[in-house]
Amino acid sequence: MKAKMSTGLTLMLLVSLLLFSFQVSAQDGTVSVMGVWGGGELDAFNKMVEPFEAATGIEVQYEGTRDLPTLLTTRLEAGNPPDIVAVSGPGMMKDLAEDGDLVNLENVFNMSYLREDFDQKWLDLATFEGGMYALYIAADAKSLVWYNPQVFEENGYEIPETWEEMDQLAQQMQEDGIAPWSIGLESGAASGWPGTDWIEDIMLRTTSPAVYDQWVAHDIPWTDERIKNAFEIFGEYAKDPNMVYGGPTSVLSTNFGDAPNPLFTSPPRAGLHRQASFITSFIKENNPELEAGRDFDFFPLPSIDEEYGTPALGAADMLSMMNDNEDARKFMQYLATPGAQSIWVSELGKLGTHNRINPNIYPDDTTRQMAEFLNNAETFRFDASDSMPAAIGSGAFWQGILDYVSGQDLDNVLENIEANADDAYGSGDATN
Repeated sequence: MKAKMSTGLTLMLLVSLLLFSFQVSAQDGTVSVMGVWGGGELDAFNKMVEPFEAATGIEVQYEGTRDLPTLLTTRLEAGNPPDIVAVSGPGMMKDLAEDGDLVNLENVFNMSYLREDFDQKWLDLATFEGGMYALYIAADAKSLVWYNPQVFEENGYEIPETWEEMDQLAQQMQEDGIAPWSIGLESGAASGWPGTDWIEDIMLRTTSPAVYDQWVAHDIPWTDERIKNAFEIFGEYAKDPNMVYGGPTSVLSTNFGDAPNPLFTSPPRAGLHRQASFITSFIKENNPELEAGRDFDFFPLPSIDEEYGTPALGAADMLSMMNDNEDARKFMQYLATPGAQSIWVSELGKLGTHNRINPNIYPDDTTRQMAEFLNNAETFRFDASDSMPAAIGSGAFWQGILDYVSGQDLDNVLENIEANADDAYGSGDATN
């Protein structure tokens, strides 16, 4: 199978070196991978896989699902887990590692090389009870607000530097007949997750990083006033038909990948969209004529309380190993190379985790600026919902977002998440 290179000579040289390092060998092995990738993400994964298959003769068999926790549980109960799984975050990784379902990657990689090639934060986030159980192949910056530069120029809008200025901009947009925000929470079995990112970003801007960590660890209850405040700030946009395109009904029914589209209609139907760096692939897939920097761009989600500055919320693509066999080891080792990660990053507008990725591999200046924002932020925290036990982070929290936007009483929503958290963390009631 021939690799399809689309990012220039640099990438071709990287892949050539990678192929040489593996050396072609006659094998008929297979590696099974389970993940949630589809569409452009799956295309990128296949492109990343092609050089490995060509060099080793090992076939990578991908199984995609939008309900990974359920399918993975079924496969584990049947004693037939995939060789490698794209876990949703540290929370899921820790659950699986605690149950003994993951391979300790310290026995797979040369850790001295890995420590040279990856920033320590990515190794720390992959560590649980003395073992390393995931490899971070790319990152996403989440604290980003997307806009249409041409609409801003035509209407005299300026990039806000504070939350107050952003609200003033929203008021100006309303007066001009543009809905300030476009938000989409629909994502199949994962519906609700885009709202959790809002809560996390607001928490980082209204409380200290230490309080954020306490929230993730369930050292404070979900009924805490600081958490309630974050939900209420989110609700000022998502629940107000004057602030969000289509009102709450549209927020609940719009797929997250389609949510940026109202920014690019003529005339524009919405002015702002808060979403992670990966949304660029959806913007370009839905609007192929748009050019990053010219037709769509971002600014960091502004600070709310000056004391806490402008933190960076982030997530990452993580792969864990469930079956310890030679073919799976080779594939994991391949994924830790700059060549493999350069393909993944360049295809999706992701941000590299490997220290030896050349910044020129990024497809445009917008992506390089996102990487700069993520790397230079004074405060960085991993996505909270991805760091919590799956029953909360990808369960009660997701559902709580949907319940709140649909009109349920916020106190009841938070009490319900808290009741589920008591069970999931197994630590009794959290205290302040």
